[in-house]
This record gives sequence, structure tokens and C-alpha cells, in this order.
Amino acid sequence: MGGSRRFVVPGVSAVLAFIVLGPILKPGFALNYDMVFTPRQPLVPDALGLGTSVARSVPADAVMSALTTIIPGDIVQKFVLFLIIFMACWGAGRLVPTESEAVRVVAAVWYGWSAYLAERLLMGHWALLVAYACLPWIASAALAMRRNEKKAFAKVIVACAPACITPTGGLLAVVLAIVCAGKQALVITIPTGILLNLPWILPSLLRPGGTLSSPDGIAAFAARDENWATPVISVLGTGGIWNAEVTPASRSMPVIPILILFSLVVAFIGLRSLAARWGLAPTLSLVLLGAAGVVLAVFTTVPGGDDVMRWAVTNIPGAGLLRDSQKWVAWWALPLSIGIALGVQAATKYLSNRVLLIAVATFLPILAMPDLAWGGFKQLEAVRYPIDWITVSELIAEDRQSGDVLTLPMSSFRQFPWNGNRTQLDPAPRILPRTTVIDDVVAVNGRPIAGEDPRVEQIRQTVEDNGNLAMHGIGWVLVEHRTPGAVQQATLDRLEHEWSGQWLSLYRVPGMIARPPAGPPSLPILAADSVVLTVILGALLWLVLPAGRFIMRSRSRTTKE
Repeated sequence: MGGSRRFVVPGVSAVLAFIVLGPILKPGFALNYDMVFTPRQPLVPDALGLGTSVARSVPADAVMSALTTIIPGDIVQKFVLFLIIFMACWGAGRLVPTESEAVRVVAAVWYGWSAYLAERLLMGHWALLVAYACLPWIASAALAMRRNEKKAFAKVIVACAPACITPTGGLLAVVLAIVCAGKQALVITIPTGILLNLPWILPSLLRPGGTLSSPDGIAAFAARDENWATPVISVLGTGGIWNAEVTPASRSMPVIPILILFSLVVAFIGLRSLAARWGLAPTLSLVLLGAAGVVLAVFTTVPGGDDVMRWAVTNIPGAGLLRDSQKWVAWWALPLSIGIALGVQAATKYLSNRVLLIAVATFLPILAMPDLAWGGFKQLEAVRYPIDWITVSELIAEDRQSGDVLTLPMSSFRQFPWNGNRTQLDPAPRILPRTTVIDDVVAVNGRPIAGEDPRVEQIRQTVEDNGNLAMHGIGWVLVEHRTPGAVQQATLDRLEHEWSGQWLSLYRVPGMIARPPAGPPSLPILAADSVVLTVILGALLWLVLPAGRFIMRSRSRTTKE
């Protein structure tokens, strides 16, 4: 019996993953907002932080390039998304200090079926959710390090490494590890955290012109209220993302704030018992970090917070990471789910029907947000890329024409009929074998937010003036059809038509192509990339067969019993 009980939490975690991801499990890719996977992602300078664009997807793009060289991209996407939900739920459940598997299931469901995961998944922030899935495992390993357990530091590295494929994920991971491991381990955890984040830190520091962001994005990316309550209540319920279009409709129900406040009371009761089991210092560290995440998330919504943040992003390189403030709520989701589970366990001591109470607590987040199921009611669905994309990619790869690629219309997001007119990030930079320039201006609620790459602004002005793109190092122009945005015929008349299909047209820029502008120095960045990518890929390999290792250990223990 003991061995079979060990399957409960991972079993529930797998079921939840299938319920959420059902529509994307058929052949094809789920492309929605920032989530772009491609059949095979080439390794281009931007993937390593060596381009002129901000190192926002470093080293995630390099990791995807390595993985899709071996495994088809649609399989990689399905596997990654499944592991995100599965490992998030399982990790939160196993972190609860209890002998009751049913109580662990409560924590698993509350952490996995959360507004944070729902909103970020529908927003396409898969790399950020990798970090979210790692947080329970990081906390477990770091707490073991605090207790001076053997091999704990190695486990911290393995747990943190996948989270560091994106800048925000790396910060979420290493700060949690530092806090949970305690002050006695600072001499180890801080240098390790910096090392794991070097692939994006170095390009940000060494990038010509620095890494300053537009202050216009502060208000646009601020946390928002999802119902009649304030943004603070939405954030305390792990929601409140700035984009209303990816917020499940159920979050606007009038009863949601009441459920959030009730869950906070239950969590507070449970966290008091957690202190008795873990000790006051580690419990307080975890809770205070969660509270800090809430404060960061709502900071720009309080008087004066907007001004402080605008000053920071304008004057401090890298402070743009704080613009999308709600993402820091990930720190709060973990103590909240653990506290609710232990609070429910405490309540069972005073009720005769304990099974019913645990069942209600388990299903409550699902009933409160049913529209996360089935890909957010098919907001996520697998589609196939038109053959045009493969044809254009091969043409560019086989041609000796130098220069980068510019995509038109100039817009960072597309809406293609072949993808159900869903809003999606332009896939060209992750499918074409050359550095690809797309517009980095983002429109939020109809208001444009200035980009961060000066090269893009120069190219935009050249396109508007019908000037010579070759002077900016552009050798190709790819026109994407039947998506919002206009392309002037005068612009195309200056180019040499190479190929056209139903969805794409490829043009060659005539004349002498100038060398693209230089990015940051390559030697220190490549050295950091080599070390960290090896660690990350090694950690991912360690995670490939978690279920297999679990089954082997469980069978061994069952045999002994």
C-alpha cells in the first residue's frame, strides 16, 4: 500500500496536464501570443545574446535550437508544456510536510490549477512557466541545503538550471534558492546564481547603448483588477496579468474575490503549522519572499509607485525586467498552495467527514476556473505551419546572398487565418536561418510601447522613406500575407522578387549589403553560454525520465515491503 500511495500525487499531476493540454496533443504547434515553437529552430546570434536585440529569450532560444536539432519542434513543445504542469503540481505536492497523500494533492492542484499558470500559459510565456514549475523543487533542494544534507547543493543546481533559460525565470529561481538555503549558504548560492544567469547578464551589460526600457510600458504592464475587487486581491489570488485577453473569463465572476479571501485565511492557518514542522526561519523566509512578490506586483498601482518604476527603467540598465510586475507573484503561489493544503489538514481534525472536505478543497480551484481546461477552451490548439515557411527557409539557407532578413508588415505580432486568426508573435526569427529583424514596438490596449533596439527604429524610418535597406545590413525582405498591417508597393518595387506562395513572398535586396551593426563582444558571452548551456542541457536530461526513476524507486520499496 505504501508504494502505491506514492503514485497518487504524480498521477493526479499527469491527469491535470492532460486535461489542460488536450487540444495541443495532436500533430502541430500551439502558437498563441509569445509562444512560438518551430519545426527546427536555427542557431542565430540573437539566440546567444550576440545580436543588437535585447537578450530577452537568452538562452531559451539556444536551448530550443539544440533540442529541435534532435527532436521535431512540435514534440519538444508538447513535452515541455506537459512537464511544466506535471512537475509544477508534483513538486508542490511533495513539498508539503505531511504523511497524507490526499493533502499533498490539494497543494498540487492549487499550485498547478492557478490563475498564474493559466494566464501565463495563454500568454505564451512557456519559459517563465518552466521556472514556475521548478520553484517547488528549488525550495526542496535549498531547504535540504539549509539542513546540510548531502548532495543538496547539486540538487539546487539541477533544479535551478532549467529555470534560468529566461532572465525573469533565472531571477525567480536563484532568489528563491538564496532565501530558502539561508544566510550560511550565501557564499555558495549567490555566486552560483550569478553564474547560471550570465548568458543574459553579460549581453545586457555589454550591449552597445545599454539596456534601458521605455517608461511608457510601466502603466501598460501594471497588474489589473479582474473583477469588482482591487488589483491587490487579484494578485493575492495569483492573477492580475495586464492582458485581459488571456485572463480566463471565470476570473471575473463576483464570487472569486470572496474565494480568494477565504483561501488566504485557510493558508494563514496552514502556514502557522508549517512553521512548527519546518522551523520558523525557513517558513518565514518563504512567506516573506512571497509577500515581496505581491508587493512588486502591485507596486506600480499604488500612489508614487509608477513614478519610481518609470525612473528605474529609464536610468537603470535591466530594470525593464520589472515592467511586467505581475510575474513576480510566482513567489507567492508556492506558500499559498502549501498553506491551503495544511490549513485543510488542520480543519479535518474538527470535522467528521474528512474525505468530503479534502475533496471539496481539491476540486475548488478547478470549479472556480473551469476555462483553463482543454487549452483554455481551445484558445490553445495545434495547427500546422504552411509549407511556405519551409520553402522560404530553405531558399535563404541555400543562397549566398549576405545580410539579415526583415519581415513586413512591420509588426511584432501576426494574425494568420491558418492559425485561426489568433494573435501570435512573428515566427520568422525562430524559423529562418538568418538573423531576422521584426518590429519591437508592442501595442498594449491600442497604445504603442517604444522598442529597445535602435536598429529597428532606423530600419522603420528607412522603410517609411522608401530608402535603401542594404545600408542597414538587410539582404532579404519577407512579406507575410493576410495578417494585419500594410506594405507599400513602392517599398517592394525597390526589391528583387525571389519567390511567392499563398502566405509568404520573399524579396532580395539589391546592391552591396553593408555589414549588420555589431552586437556585444562575443568571447566572454560565448564562454558563459558554453558553461551554462552545458549545465542546463544536463539538468534537462536529468528531468527527461523523472517518472521512470520514480517508478523504479517505488517498485524497489514495494518489493522490500
